[in-house]
Amino acid sequence: MAQLPTVDDVAERAGVSRQTVSNVLNSPGIVREGTRLRVESAIAELGYRPHASARRLRTRQSSTIGVRLDPISNGISGSVLDRYLHALTEQADARGMRIMLFTAVDEDDEIRHYERLRDGADVDAFVLTGTRYDDPRIEWLARERMPFVAFGRPWGSAPLDDPERLWVDVDGQAGLRMATEHLIGRGHRRIGYLGWPAGSGTGDDRRRGWELAMASAFGSTAEDLAGLATETDEGVPTARRAIETLVRTRDDLEALVCASDSLALGAMMAVREAGMPHFPVFGFDNTPVAQAVGLSSVDQRLADVASGTFELLMGATGRRVLPHGFPAGDDPRHRLITPQLVVRRSSHLEPVEEAGGTTSGDHEPTEKEQST
Repeated sequence: MAQLPTVDDVAERAGVSRQTVSNVLNSPGIVREGTRLRVESAIAELGYRPHASARRLRTRQSSTIGVRLDPISNGISGSVLDRYLHALTEQADARGMRIMLFTAVDEDDEIRHYERLRDGADVDAFVLTGTRYDDPRIEWLARERMPFVAFGRPWGSAPLDDPERLWVDVDGQAGLRMATEHLIGRGHRRIGYLGWPAGSGTGDDRRRGWELAMASAFGSTAEDLAGLATETDEGVPTARRAIETLVRTRDDLEALVCASDSLALGAMMAVREAGMPHFPVFGFDNTPVAQAVGLSSVDQRLADVASGTFELLMGATGRRVLPHGFPAGDDPRHRLITPQLVVRRSSHLEPVEEAGGTTSGDHEPTEKEQST
């Protein structure tokens, strides 16, 4: 049996020291680019693979990132987290890392899990999901100086540019603004909005995108827009009832943008039952359900969200978690991902190239996704 290549073999092939090879594997940012590329080339030629267990003993790092697995409360919107976790796991493997999923009954229980996993050296960092205003999980992790990244902005807890609170998020304001401008570009003026009750950082941000598009195009005031907007809790049945009421009171409504695909699906049911089968509806999240029913939506580009998560935790090419508060120089300690439009049947308009956006997410619209 052929002997597996060692660190010494890589060092000899690249013409560098054993320590330089170790630096390339564990802290590539401190190695000159030419040297790093030479070592990486030698690793590829020899087929060298570092021994994960030995590296964990040597570096005293677990090469593991902890993520709470939220209970599925909504099968439609819950798929967003599933897709994010899938992308996170794929990219973790490419960096020699692992994802540890755990469950918790509430935020206090989640914090207890953080403490136990940290004290047992079971994880090197955490990724939070489902952030909210004054999130206690973010405050605990920042206070304990535990490396973490939040998927979602730390609404209200500190300035959003605070280098102690790393986050990656999707620009919901830009997404709803693009969706609204898309409908405006097709000649619609009275475009309604269906969202969640005020006080949700994510929901308020998405509503602002619709408001800005309407104000820019038509000079709409807050009073004008109040009659075109309605709010409800997340869910298809609640959305359906809310839009049944809206279309009865606003017979001049021409189109609708929604804060989620769940809300948009309920809206589609309501307008079709009201005898408006070609009424344009736009969702947000680009879930599998949106694709199945032909719902136009805003795609969050979750692979890019996962990439941003790892850039913040480990640097552009790093293979180990950076310490909490690691100096970032000019690098902002957050990533705001611009989403993309996916135009399907529910907008009942021909997909066209849009300024500042695109008509599709990861693919060109199929015949079924285009206007009928």
